[in-house]
Amino acid sequence: MNIPKVFVLILSYNGVRWLKGCLPTVLGMDYLNYEVVVIDNGSSDETQSFLRANFPQVHILALKPNRGYAGGFDAGLEYAADLGADYFLVMNNDTEIDRHALTALVDAAEAQDRAGFVTGKVYFHDRRDVFQSVGKKDDPIQGSGDYIGYEEKDAGQYEAMEERAFVDDVYTLVNQRLYDQIGGYDPQFFLQCEEFDWQLRAKKAGWKIYYTPHAKLWHYGSVTTGGVGSPINNYFLERSRIIAIAKHKGWFHLFRYLVWSGSQALYRLVGSIIKMNRHTFKPRLARLLGILSGISWMVHRKPAKAVPELIRKLS
Repeated sequence: MNIPKVFVLILSYNGVRWLKGCLPTVLGMDYLNYEVVVIDNGSSDETQSFLRANFPQVHILALKPNRGYAGGFDAGLEYAADLGADYFLVMNNDTEIDRHALTALVDAAEAQDRAGFVTGKVYFHDRRDVFQSVGKKDDPIQGSGDYIGYEEKDAGQYEAMEERAFVDDVYTLVNQRLYDQIGGYDPQFFLQCEEFDWQLRAKKAGWKIYYTPHAKLWHYGSVTTGGVGSPINNYFLERSRIIAIAKHKGWFHLFRYLVWSGSQALYRLVGSIIKMNRHTFKPRLARLLGILSGISWMVHRKPAKAVPELIRKLS
């Protein structure tokens, strides 16, 4: 029996704290043919020495300088493809995975025709039976829409394997044949929306996205960038969404998104100023700056190489 070879790719930036919890669960999975790669994305902590001392069986792919989310994972995908991967499991480091998850993901991918991406249940780390996501909806304005199942307690309501419009890539099994055909992440996306763009390209090429209820993972959420709603997240979410819409959806759709998002961002920023609320002012200003950066990208087409200094200060 031929068991597909999987490379688990874990991106980490100054993430020793998270790897201590993540790696034992990854290495404890019951799948019979996989290897683990930690992509150290320009860390300044003791990540590499920690891995060598505690997890010598793990591959270390050291990158300097930090290449961002898309660039970091692209390096990992290339590395694993060269070593003969049949599938890649792309996953975040602030996670703990169920021991049966990889088996369930591969079983689902092998059972479905043209399965390019497969994910499963994502729970909140501190609420073990409450969903963060079981997939994402299509959205007529934003493209990739709200999380399916968000904040719902798992009561058996998502027990069918189904095709999805989009999925988050907190953990996603990716078919190597898809990678051979369309490549990996687009390095234009330093952070945010990189999976939206990748999945759109895959769907255009005839690949499908699936959810299986038999894979489970627990996730803290956006710890490297300051949490959901942080200035860094807000800035890159707007910038990257504009890039993705400009690439795939046409000028009318882009104009509609800019009007919708720009008016919301300006209204909320003015509200923070009127209320003199400095806690909401910073992320809301970052969101507006992200919109302006996305518009600027349409003129210059230059990828972001790092977090802008102003956004760092706001964070």
